[in-house]
Amino acid sequence: RSLVVVHFWAPWAPQCAQMNEVMAALAKEYTQVTFVKLEAEAVPEVSEKYGISSVPTFLFFKNSQKIDRLDGAHAPELTKKVQRHVSSSSVSTAAHDSTKEDLNARLKKLINAAPCMLFMKGSPKEPRCGFSKQMVEILNKHGISFSSFDIFSDEEVRQGLKTYSNWPTYPQLYVAGELIGGLDIIKELEASGELDTICPKAQKLEDRLKTLINKAPVMLFMKGSKQVAKCGFSKQIIEIMNNTGIDYETFDILEDEEVRQGLKTYSNWPTYPQLYVKGELVGGLDIVKELKESGELLPILKGEN
Repeated sequence: RSLVVVHFWAPWAPQCAQMNEVMAALAKEYTQVTFVKLEAEAVPEVSEKYGISSVPTFLFFKNSQKIDRLDGAHAPELTKKVQRHVSSSSVSTAAHDSTKEDLNARLKKLINAAPCMLFMKGSPKEPRCGFSKQMVEILNKHGISFSSFDIFSDEEVRQGLKTYSNWPTYPQLYVAGELIGGLDIIKELEASGELDTICPKAQKLEDRLKTLINKAPVMLFMKGSKQVAKCGFSKQIIEIMNNTGIDYETFDILEDEEVRQGLKTYSNWPTYPQLYVKGELVGGLDIVKELKESGELLPILKGEN
């Protein structure tokens, strides 16, 4: 019945080692909490089940139910979440009020996370209720650019947002931090032609991908960033690139599912990392390794070849 915190980690990621130290310190302080380490790549079926796409990721369980999640190496946030879930078992009135303030601040931040925010059951790719599915279809049909939040992933947000917005059901659509409404209202706005004037239009994906590919002479699409690679292949290609001395920019495909899926089709290349020079695809890690060994990598990166 106590709180269980599971750390999905990888031995090659230095940020995971740091977070293991944070966890060890928390374990001493919160003896009633069970802390578990799971090597993400050693248990692929578990990682897939819980949507673990990068490390470190922390899942929180109570009474065998997943109640919260934290992606990335955020020590203060991990501490805060552990404190919150431990205290939620026995909350005093004063603590309850401050928790409510924290939640409201968090909800406000989520609502304003994008110009158009959809709180739904599931994700746009996999809606988990008929109303959410219909809402996504309408927004996509009108080419509306939106970000989404899966209310199943966070029970606190799911319940809190109903009170915060005084709207009892999901999905809920917000534009510029203001609640527009649920599915019925969106259908009415679509019928009256107002929907297109209220919601921001999406840049066509192909145009967006072209812009990103040409953002710098040398562009690397990877899991993570130059500073923190989030998979072994990305880590290896970063090491090779850094040794060339050539300036390059990176794009973290874990931050944008649309780019992650769209670029595979656009470039006809199914995996990451992907390296581009002057808007042209060079290839992935294996090709970059071959070019390095043959001495061709540097001329290509300089645009000479």
